[in-house]
Amino acid sequence: MRPLIPIACLALLGTAGPAWAQSGPTPSPTNDSPTTGQVQQVNVSGARADDTETRRLSTAAKMVFGREELDRNGDTSISEVLKRLPGVTLGGPPGRGGGGVRMRGLGNGYTQMLVNGERPPPGFSLDALAPDQVERVEVMRGPVAEHSTQAIAGTINIILREGYRQKDVQLRVADSIEQGRHGVNVGVVVPGQAGSLSWNLTGAVNQARQHNDSDTVNLNTRHDGTVQREQRIHDEGGGVNDSLFLTPRFAYKFANGDMLTFQPFLVANRNRSGGDSRLDQPIGTTAPDYAHQRSDSTSNSTFVRGFGNWLHRMDGGARLEVKFGFAGGRSNSDVLRNTFDAGGSPLLRYVDSDNTRDGSLNTGGKYTRPMGKGHLFAAGWEIEGGHRSQEHVAAGDSAALFDGGGASLAADSRRVAGFVQDEWDVTPQFSTYLGLRWEGIRITSDKVRNLSKVWSPVLHGVWRIPEHDKDQIRASVTRSYKAPALNDLIAVPTISTYNDATRPDRTGNPNLKPELATGIDVAYEHYVGKSGILSASGFARDIDDLQRRTTVLAQTASGPRWVSTPVNIGKARTRGIELEAKFPLTDVYAGAPNVDVRANYSRYWSNVEGIPGPDNRLDQQPKQTANVGADWRLKGLPLTLGGGLNWTPATLVQTTVNETAYTGMKRQFDFYGLYKLNASAQVRLSANNLDARLYDSARSVDTGTLVQSAATATRTYTTLGIRYEMKM
Repeated sequence: MRPLIPIACLALLGTAGPAWAQSGPTPSPTNDSPTTGQVQQVNVSGARADDTETRRLSTAAKMVFGREELDRNGDTSISEVLKRLPGVTLGGPPGRGGGGVRMRGLGNGYTQMLVNGERPPPGFSLDALAPDQVERVEVMRGPVAEHSTQAIAGTINIILREGYRQKDVQLRVADSIEQGRHGVNVGVVVPGQAGSLSWNLTGAVNQARQHNDSDTVNLNTRHDGTVQREQRIHDEGGGVNDSLFLTPRFAYKFANGDMLTFQPFLVANRNRSGGDSRLDQPIGTTAPDYAHQRSDSTSNSTFVRGFGNWLHRMDGGARLEVKFGFAGGRSNSDVLRNTFDAGGSPLLRYVDSDNTRDGSLNTGGKYTRPMGKGHLFAAGWEIEGGHRSQEHVAAGDSAALFDGGGASLAADSRRVAGFVQDEWDVTPQFSTYLGLRWEGIRITSDKVRNLSKVWSPVLHGVWRIPEHDKDQIRASVTRSYKAPALNDLIAVPTISTYNDATRPDRTGNPNLKPELATGIDVAYEHYVGKSGILSASGFARDIDDLQRRTTVLAQTASGPRWVSTPVNIGKARTRGIELEAKFPLTDVYAGAPNVDVRANYSRYWSNVEGIPGPDNRLDQQPKQTANVGADWRLKGLPLTLGGGLNWTPATLVQTTVNETAYTGMKRQFDFYGLYKLNASAQVRLSANNLDARLYDSARSVDTGTLVQSAATATRTYTTLGIRYEMKM
């Protein structure tokens, strides 16, 4: 790919050549958005630019999805909303979440998740954030200098509820039903103003009840095909999760025009669950560890974060923004497992407890100054410090699984970054964004010190085709990276009770280096009517120092045990094409029914050097993914009907020389109906995962003498929902 980079740079800069002779006003930049990478034309209007117009005017490729998209299907999890967006997939069974959000099919860590432009606190789960607390979602396929460039696949920025255009108190009451189990959600938004102070108070409470049911087959197979051991395990259980969300926002405007905003958010979760595991071993001479295992667990977590921003306007259109914030989190979990033999007699009792604390402080700022009409320069900085402490205790019948009965971790992190960026409407047809970011991250503990430093140049350009005001071409050349996760560097070891190659212990590696990626993105966009778009894009990434987990049989204090450890294994490449269509049928044909159509399709290729093919793909990356949906607003009735299909095919990946991982096909049908009772009230009915099917996953490791494999089939369920929405 490297020979293509100079060509792409020339294309970005050279497309401006013929347009120098063009006449007409140059669009002026604006910086009212919380993200950059865009130069917007200033129009005198009392309305905020809609999502499609914001996307069109952005120099760096950015998709914006507002409340209409967030509300459409009545989802109770923000990850369920994200799965319908172009190029976004979810791990794990359909409707369950918890498997991580991925752009361009790349696994966890390649997609940067931000909340209000900031990285969320350690341990925070996106599934803990309710859609009612979100104002909009911004999806950026390429990095920009203002945000961290830890975004090899891209960035998803979740903007919490804001105060603009908010006049009425909003109330939402919802109930979701899965296999007869009810889950209730109540959300409220209360705006207000007193003089120069305005606020938006947003909160929600939620209770979810779920049932889990799966079957697993563990096999030890010799290379001649003889099965040495076969175990069949049936797991069944359920739990209740209670959640509280608070995301208020306060803004104060000073007499000199300065603006101070502060937006904390609080997420609290409490979970109680239990389950039974029954094991049958039809083949094997060694007796199984148990015939029946009963597990009971409780966990709770609380995360608090505050975002502050002070805006000061100066002469000549310059402005200074200073950011400040804090974060704190705590989580506790206790798991008790009792095992029994086939006759019901008790065998062993296991206790597993974890207590984790996180805290951080951060500050940053950005200075922007117009350099002329349609030309904006900016520079800024970020400083963040964090601390994590963890205590983990694991024991079986009073026998410690760790030396001393437990393991502890105390680690400090420091992140420092600086950036400069230049956004310039070179001509009415051509805009460019040039940025440079340096970022350094240091992780330290009593015995470990890891330091990573990365320079990231980024170049974006958009060419609006002359005499075709609805057509434009985008191109980008970027440098991005993936920093090692704290748990991969310095981790409390995870001890597997039933240790084998498919259930290994897990440890960290303090010598991990960051993955570095050089990328090219090209896209063609055609805008249809007022809100439609047809888009075709392609991308390529070359990755150095790829991180993978390898499983080996290691000598430990407890004897030989299978241990999984992250390592840097070499180079990888990925390519892809992404197609998107979204438009009202009436924009194409005046006599068409009042239907909005949306569809997207992505195709990916990748390979990892040093791992034999043909399935030596990047971990968890499917070959394809697609979404299709429609919304029909019935004439003469206050009723809207809609639905969609989300599809990801089965994927087999050769993760290392001797390991493979398989995930089955996911096909999820969703449907909704929205009935407006009056101007201030409406009812929304939804059905998610209508065609509920088994979700398959498997993993195998060739140990040299035999192949150990585990294949799991997980049942999924249809979820029915009803939601009442009211403005007061």
